[in-house]
Amino acid sequence: MPTSAGELLQLVRSERATTRKALLTSTGLSRTTLTARLDQLLGAGLLAEDGHEDSTGGRPARHLRFDDGHAVVLAASIDTMHAEAAVTDLAGRRLAHRAGELRVADGPEAVLDRIAEWFEAMLAEVGRPGGGLQGHSPGEPRLAGQVPGGPGGVVRAGPGLAGARGGAVGGNPGSDGGPGGVAATGPGLVGGHGGAAADNPGSAGGPSGVAGVNPGSAGGQAGIAGAEPSSATRPRGAAGAGWPPVCGIGISVPGPVEPGRTCVTQPPIMPGWDGYPIDTHLGPRFGAPVLVDNDANLMALGEHRARYPDSPALVVVKASTGIGAGLVIGGEVYRGVDGGAGDIGHVRLPDHPEARCLCGSTGCLAAVAGGGALAARLTELGLPTTSGSGVRERILAGEPAAVRLAEEAGRQVGEVLATLVCVVNPGVLVVAGDLAEPHFVAGVREVLYRRALPRSTRNLRIEIGGRGQAIDGAVAMVVDAQFSPAAVDKRL
Repeated sequence: MPTSAGELLQLVRSERATTRKALLTSTGLSRTTLTARLDQLLGAGLLAEDGHEDSTGGRPARHLRFDDGHAVVLAASIDTMHAEAAVTDLAGRRLAHRAGELRVADGPEAVLDRIAEWFEAMLAEVGRPGGGLQGHSPGEPRLAGQVPGGPGGVVRAGPGLAGARGGAVGGNPGSDGGPGGVAATGPGLVGGHGGAAADNPGSAGGPSGVAGVNPGSAGGQAGIAGAEPSSATRPRGAAGAGWPPVCGIGISVPGPVEPGRTCVTQPPIMPGWDGYPIDTHLGPRFGAPVLVDNDANLMALGEHRARYPDSPALVVVKASTGIGAGLVIGGEVYRGVDGGAGDIGHVRLPDHPEARCLCGSTGCLAAVAGGGALAARLTELGLPTTSGSGVRERILAGEPAAVRLAEEAGRQVGEVLATLVCVVNPGVLVVAGDLAEPHFVAGVREVLYRRALPRSTRNLRIEIGGRGQAIDGAVAMVVDAQFSPAAVDKRL
């Protein structure tokens, strides 16, 4: 079967073939066909050809690479008491970052509005000269089918990709047209500067030339809000002056997310969020598709991509106010039938019938050993504590009661993980979250190695995770979805 342009891009992105000669060898395509498809990718700004590979003789080969600077990703990690957000390039390099206290219990509108404000401030920062990533100049190649606009500033295009300034998705005000700078495009990814995102020709943009995003129309594995024709606009819109083009938005949430959806389903610690359309809240504002997934899943994906790419099976345990696990098997997040894989926080411990969980059951691991449970017990001991992050602060301060409770909680989590390790047989187990500190992890190790089969642990590494894995995973989720072979072929 002929190798498509999207499959060629995937070969280059994975670095399995980074020269024309290597692509010819890998695919068996004719030179003419290969050249035509590479021209598509180069013209769309998805590939760049520069530098030289080492050569043993003859003319040096030109090096092909994925152009990871032609658009940005917006990513946010929402936790129970705080959140962080970042703007990154397509390789995950952070161009701007924000973090602060943010209570998920305040509800989706308040939380998402704050996240959106962070995004807008960071986009303005990144878009400044010297701010980290500048859009392509109007003179760079356009996508196939694009025609410069007339005096009205309209740019028509076929299905769009992450457009450059004045590119196939969104025009820069004043480029390829007048001040209106409206881009009328077919289904696409990115709203350009002042342009409309994912709008069919003729639908009108508002003050910033924004076209609305119809939620969930192109649902991917973790829930993509596909851009569909719409005339809905918002005052601040998808393209602020000087913003770089946005490829997509990835959101990490501390609750269950069903594959293909962009909302949480019956989250025990997220009042008011059940079924709330995160995509329609953020998508139209930035003219970009929105993907949402559980935080443990994205932490696992982030850890795998950044630190353990060669591990065939990896587990990340997030121990914070609640407890959950994310599994990466064969390089892909394993979510189960409806997104419930890894929900170890609701495994019941038989010796704790008095511990009532927010899910309504008793004896759940999260109700016994989660940060919320430890905070409540510290409060009962005369040490007022409200969340897992508060427990961590007391542990780091050397509070004896907090240290003792952390070690005990680690042993309880280790009991459940011993079973998980026997079932999954991972090469790496990463403990992350607010409780991921040496006392808690020592308790995990103590019980896990004693209870699990020696065969399951002889090649097992137990590590303490860093910070920001959920952001890294959210970026990877967006880039994987938006630049998969099928997605690229559809837009080209």
